[in-house]
Amino acid sequence: MMRLYIQSCVLLLIMTCGFFNSNAQNLISKDTINNERLYRPYIHFTPKTGWMNDPNGMFFQNGTYHLYYQFYPNATVWGPMHWGHATSKDLIHWEHKPIAIYPDSLGLIFSGSAVVDKNNTSGLGTQKNPPIISIFTQHSMEGEKAGKNNFQNQSIAYSNDGGNTWKMYTGNPVIKNPGINDFRDPKVLWHEPTKRWIMVLAVKNKVFLYSSANLKEWDKESDFGELLGNHEGVWECPDLFQLSGNGKNYWVLSVSVNPGGPNKGSATQYFVGDFDGHQFSTNSNKTKWLDYGTDNYAGVTFSNTGNRKIAIGWMSNWLYAQQVPTYKWRSAMTIGRELGLQEVGEEMFVTSMPVKELKFYKSSVLSEGPITQTSAYQLNVQGSKINSFTITLQNEEGESLDFGYDQATNQYFIDRSFAGVHDFHKEFAALHSAPRISTNSNFTFKVLIDKTSIEIFADNGLTVMTDIFFPSSPYNSVTIQSTNEELRKNIKMSSFLAQ
Repeated sequence: MMRLYIQSCVLLLIMTCGFFNSNAQNLISKDTINNERLYRPYIHFTPKTGWMNDPNGMFFQNGTYHLYYQFYPNATVWGPMHWGHATSKDLIHWEHKPIAIYPDSLGLIFSGSAVVDKNNTSGLGTQKNPPIISIFTQHSMEGEKAGKNNFQNQSIAYSNDGGNTWKMYTGNPVIKNPGINDFRDPKVLWHEPTKRWIMVLAVKNKVFLYSSANLKEWDKESDFGELLGNHEGVWECPDLFQLSGNGKNYWVLSVSVNPGGPNKGSATQYFVGDFDGHQFSTNSNKTKWLDYGTDNYAGVTFSNTGNRKIAIGWMSNWLYAQQVPTYKWRSAMTIGRELGLQEVGEEMFVTSMPVKELKFYKSSVLSEGPITQTSAYQLNVQGSKINSFTITLQNEEGESLDFGYDQATNQYFIDRSFAGVHDFHKEFAALHSAPRISTNSNFTFKVLIDKTSIEIFADNGLTVMTDIFFPSSPYNSVTIQSTNEELRKNIKMSSFLAQ
């Protein structure tokens, strides 16, 4: 057994939840507040305070990534939704910006997307200064409470200063609800062959596809998915994008479902196929998941990134998102992930790997002994033959997080049953598993560990798992158990440079 010792700045857990306000803060000791601050992830985005869920409106322009997100600034539980905003040059370090879009008389600001209108098709900017157009669902709480079925409609806003400030379009909503309770989360892209904007919209247990020449007037083209994929819960946050694999271009339609995930709760499924500008189609009946862990939901891709397809997801699960033991803020985003395609057998699978920018922050390989310079680290395992192995993170309290590969079942796994505090929800402490999709004997196993999250990218991203956990004191040791001596020799750990 090989044993490596690590020290990281993992927060002593705070078992408080609910609303954050100045009166409540006065009741909490300074030590507790300091610990809460240290509890934040090191290389993952979190809001300063308040509640966060789905990533929204993500686009890239002039060297800057813009991340918007579902945000309620007045509590650490879900509430009236705004769009929060942050920017980054490298997808690792984020700068907080003022709230981007506030609710108005048409409703709350639910999930949606944003595009760079390069040709000013909307007429809301100029040729010299093309506008950024965001499109989102407005949810009328009054309409919902009144028992109406048309309380979700699609609206747009525009920015003439690169996404920093927004103006609501006076002609909202641009798509009126035809009388369907679940009618939301528009994701828009430019379809070059037909010179039109395409929107994919979640509608109950399927998606609708729309087209537009100007982002203001929309026509329904088709629908997809009523008899395909997982339907245990409502469909949400769809995305449509192209990827290349085996020298061919494919279209991928992803859609989140809640509940119905492979390890309970919310998760994101996808379909690989073709899109002709009117209809999306697929030849596969297999249900495929972007992430088999429990804590990657509502993920969508950035627009305007060229051939790179970069996705970010909400690193939580609706089963327990409002009960996790943080105090000033709730939820983080996953690390940015670059998407690709790989064929296994006769099926095409989407692969996910951490964005390449992360490598610029790697420090030296960790050696045996105490490590003090980092609070996040990367672990790599590879070999020419895969055998069962278990890697264990452990702390002085006897809590442990186990993860690895089980050859008997041909599954990767994360076991957080004894990883720390879990009594906030009965489903949290559990063993989660994912099939090994690759059929190769050789394998790769990349792991990102950031205070309270683990992201596994196995076989170059064919099988991905993301879980969060809450140890009551820092994990300070790592062990690996395997009968494969080559595997044990080829484990490497790297720290990340300080911010």
